[in-house]
Amino acid sequence: MDKQYIIDIQNLHKTFKSGKITAINHLSLKIEKGQTIGLIGADGAGKTTLLRLINGLLLPDEGYISINGLNPWNDKKFFINKISYMPQKFALYEDLTIKENLDFYAKLKNIDKNFNNLLDFAGLTLFQNRLVGNLSGGMKQKLGLICALMGNPDLLLLDEPSVGVDPVSRRELLKMVKKTIHNNATVIWATAYMDEAHGFDRVIVIDKGKIIYQGKPYDLAPDTKKFEEKIIALMGGFSLQASEVAKNFIAKPHHHEYVVEADNLSKKYGEFYAVKNNSFKIKAGKIFGLLGPNGAGKSTSFKMMCGLIKPTSGTARIMGIDIIKNPSAARANIGYMAQKFSLYPNLSVQQNLNFFAGAYGLSKNKADDAIKNIIDIFAFKPFLNDNANDLPLGFKQRLSLACAIMHNPSVLFLDEPTSGVDVITRREFWHHITSLAKKGVSVLITTHFMDEAEFCDDISLFYQGKTIAAGKPQELKKSTKCQTLEDAFIKIILDQKRRD
Repeated sequence: MDKQYIIDIQNLHKTFKSGKITAINHLSLKIEKGQTIGLIGADGAGKTTLLRLINGLLLPDEGYISINGLNPWNDKKFFINKISYMPQKFALYEDLTIKENLDFYAKLKNIDKNFNNLLDFAGLTLFQNRLVGNLSGGMKQKLGLICALMGNPDLLLLDEPSVGVDPVSRRELLKMVKKTIHNNATVIWATAYMDEAHGFDRVIVIDKGKIIYQGKPYDLAPDTKKFEEKIIALMGGFSLQASEVAKNFIAKPHHHEYVVEADNLSKKYGEFYAVKNNSFKIKAGKIFGLLGPNGAGKSTSFKMMCGLIKPTSGTARIMGIDIIKNPSAARANIGYMAQKFSLYPNLSVQQNLNFFAGAYGLSKNKADDAIKNIIDIFAFKPFLNDNANDLPLGFKQRLSLACAIMHNPSVLFLDEPTSGVDVITRREFWHHITSLAKKGVSVLITTHFMDEAEFCDDISLFYQGKTIAAGKPQELKKSTKCQTLEDAFIKIILDQKRRD
């Protein structure tokens, strides 16, 4: 039987900035109907541009795309319900409820408003009247996916839908897609998670706008760990050199057994506890992982410990300084990288670096040296005049990390620092983090990559604002009789849900 192709791309070429930046480089590709495709590539490799071209949101400079024999730009009216696209930042309306968002997108697509089955599947039925702005990251992603799945599209384009989503919700998102699409539907799912990509029918690896591999994941490697190593090799490899970030770092002297202390921290909104009686201690040079599902209270804990929000009760101490009694002195020892991109989006990379050097009180000479080193270490030179908001996601994370460490803090608070970045950049980040810890920096970190959590000295597993398990990674795996930390995480969370 002849293969049926839903997508036929020939010699596709797309540039930006008057041809100075090549995003897609004379790419050709055919995709069969009914397949699930994992799209992998480094940050800025061209994944998002390719998805936007397929969806007709961008016009190519050269080449053509055929979708079921039609052109996505000239024949767009035929694709209203045939192609569905979920971008990295799905345009949900945060001041509307879940139901109001669904009604709006159903009206846009001119389809039936009966989406009860999707709501049930996503576990959102009881939250239909909640404002989207009050949802956890995982719930927002599920809602965005429901909007994308409306109308049973033939082609579903998902640009990293599981970014910032915990392991339990990630599996639920993937299950939602596989259970709700019709048999002949085709899914292209861009992802930074190698275990996700390994479970698709085929993978496409893109680098510098060109396809460097396409085929079955199992043809590369039979298991996810070896698969990740093969992907890294295809993308140019990762050479473990001395961390330039940690090279010249000088830790501040201190006389405290514990550099970071959370003492019965609680945060209550009305009758709802976002965090309840959270306590832990971190010694100098240790990495402490705060793990948990979306909405568990991790970011709220971070903000309380940084003095950004006031606890309802309890306190935190940084280098022995009470964050409530003397917030400015405590914060001077902290480098904070927020979960959401928290730099100034309408300022250039150079302007952001200059601003934060001034905000941290660095002298002109120290600021100039720090900024120069950061530009070299994180390869910012081509982006210095670009607005921060226009950077690829991985470079946004690099910029956030760079601004958090430029003043040589004794304590680093990193809230999902590798969310959405490619596998090589993740390794680069963690090499810097572990190298800084060896220099005496204390690190409090959240992550949804459980392989990353293995680098932590100690872990606290958070659920509904409370610690439900704590210990070293090996201890948690042993206590749950699981081979991987991700399986241990999921088992502990599901056991707790059953008890509740």
